[in-house]
Amino acid sequence: MKRSNLFLLACVLVSFWWLWPGERPHAPPQQGSALPGGGFRVERYSIYPLADFTLEALVLGREDYRLGREAELSPTDLALGWGPMADPNILAGIRITQGNRWYHWHADTMPIPRRDIETHSANMHMIPANDSVARTLAQVDKGERIRLSGKLVRVEADDGWRWVSSLTREDTGAGACELVWVESLERL
Repeated sequence: MKRSNLFLLACVLVSFWWLWPGERPHAPPQQGSALPGGGFRVERYSIYPLADFTLEALVLGREDYRLGREAELSPTDLALGWGPMADPNILAGIRITQGNRWYHWHADTMPIPRRDIETHSANMHMIPANDSVARTLAQVDKGERIRLSGKLVRVEADDGWRWVSSLTREDTGAGACELVWVESLERL
């Protein structure tokens, strides 16, 4: 088959897939530019917004915390996936676990390239901005689609302790999690 025919066939298939009714892979997180200005207080913590943040994603996992100073602010971590990491066919070959504020995945055979898994999923520490968000967050479960908006933040305690959000979806390992001040949360 000629290259031009293969390209045309690929375009037709992508168009057909996109126009077909049903769920679509979720768009990547949207992050605004750095925010100027100071922070605000929540009990014994100062919270400094770093960037606006919105996301529609599939909940790959959920872990709740009650102990430790992080739990005072962020009672829940959500492992979230978008793009290919929101595709049930791809996720069927990936085992997701969470614990100790970390998100782990394992695949016996890689259903997509490793880098796609790393850049289309993340562990996010959720800080509810109000009681309504806290109530909704308490109901969110693995396998649900959610939409959230808020801020990526840096937290500083009066005794010098700090907790800082990642500002990229390209990183992995320690410090790669997003710390999200959640102003709006919707279960889809």
